[in-house]
Amino acid sequence: MSASNQNEKREKGLRLEVALPAGAEAGFSEGVLSVRGAKGEVKKRLLSKQVLVSVENGVVVIQAKRSTKRERKVAGTFCAHIKNMISGVSRGHEYSMKICAGHFPMNVSVSEGRLIIRNFLGEKKDRTVKIPKGVSVRIEKEVVRITSPDKELAGATASSIELGCVVKNRDRRVFQDGIYIIEKARKG
Repeated sequence: MSASNQNEKREKGLRLEVALPAGAEAGFSEGVLSVRGAKGEVKKRLLSKQVLVSVENGVVVIQAKRSTKRERKVAGTFCAHIKNMISGVSRGHEYSMKICAGHFPMNVSVSEGRLIIRNFLGEKKDRTVKIPKGVSVRIEKEVVRITSPDKELAGATASSIELGCVVKNRDRRVFQDGIYIIEKARKG
């Protein structure tokens, strides 16, 4: 592609559209996009000087005056975030975690917005992980299920639970106890 063709293409601008499914609605004000649906509401700040976001007739529109490499990257990132928000409010995002207790019988429970891990490696003190608002945690035998319309919040909660069971001052090859992520939320 010659330099003149690239300049013509760059000057045309950029416009991406993400359609909202039935039952989902969106609003954009002051740099915050909010998407509502059957599973809840998700809000995300999408700010850029070059890339503009708007909602028009059930379609989220991402626009830029020029189509430079940086603007295409930002627009693609915004598009991915919006798709995750839409799938979250319509289907939800779920992470699955496995409770592995080889040496000591570990007891895991949910109480008052906290996940409580008792008898981890025979410790007398309980380990606790705070569960943020908007996230639901269920324990089904040896599997912990984390669900939320916000994919980032669900992933951060799963990561916090995994980090809450870090083995210290022991050989990790022998002491493999913990709660580990076995299934992540699907893409967009």
